Amino acid sequence: MKESALLIFGADAMRVALKRQDIIGEIIGPGGEDEMRLTRIPAADLRKDGALLLDAIKAQGFFPGPRVVLVEDATDALARAIGPALDEWREGDAQVVITAGALRKGSALRKLFERRPGRRALGLYDDPPSRAEIEAELKRAGLSAVSPEALGDLVALSRAIGPGDLRQTIEKLALYKIGDDTPLSPEDVSALSPASTEAGLDEVLHATAEGRAGEIGPVLARLLAQGVTPVSLCIAATRHFRTLFAAASDPAGPSQGIARARPPVHFKSRDRMVRQAGKWGSARLERALRLLVDTDLQLRSADTAPQMALMERALIRLAMMGGR
Repeated sequence: MKESALLIFGADAMRVALKRQDIIGEIIGPGGEDEMRLTRIPAADLRKDGALLLDAIKAQGFFPGPRVVLVEDATDALARAIGPALDEWREGDAQVVITAGALRKGSALRKLFERRPGRRALGLYDDPPSRAEIEAELKRAGLSAVSPEALGDLVALSRAIGPGDLRQTIEKLALYKIGDDTPLSPEDVSALSPASTEAGLDEVLHATAEGRAGEIGPVLARLLAQGVTPVSLCIAATRHFRTLFAAASDPAGPSQGIARARPPVHFKSRDRMVRQAGKWGSARLERALRLLVDTDLQLRSADTAPQMALMERALIRLAMMGGR
């Protein structure tokens, strides 16, 4: 019997999103989403109607081929809705992929998957990728000729940036080396290092959270030129505002909430984010997160609207919301 269900969980939303993307791509192939063989169920919708998951698992698609039902941002509160649906899974039904944030060992969601036949729980932690994993990523991008010095630089870079940024860097390097048979060099890595991209992301996220709407457009134009995608920007914004929400909701106050954040907030941003969390408050931050979730769904849909324009509009709306 094939694997019926997979739970992917971890504190780093980008790491979880990348792994989910890879696994779903392996199951349904590159044309699976266009053929409507991927069904997305937001966690909020499943909370309202617990039968949605079972209905999607049993539904018959218009196109032949494997199907996947994806539930994103699940929590332990959804275990009661997810468990019975998984128990009804039979050969030929859609495979189920559930994503979640950090989950404790005794989590109700993890118990549905761990040591259950045909189900698997995959925990993703904040350890940087190994040298072997980076080599595999390079080969997958078509970069087979890599100098030892360049590989060493990429290993060092992976300790400083997130997995999504590392993958984008490798993809840009692969495009840069098209038609060039010489080995990837340290100079190539340095030329396409995302250090300036990281600074730009921080700049636009702080401008948004601090209500400086007029600064968003110029920074986004620069990030777009550097290869930042609207989806990765949305993931980064969601992570930023989730951290603010957790801090604003902390009983000990925003300062302690930021100190307890996982992954840790960079020391240069701590004071700013404490002020941001205190200014926004948990109620407005909850509305901000709903707006970002809606934007993420729209970015991943078949909508033909320009994606960066959608993302810019969302950030400006957030800045105006925070500036009140």
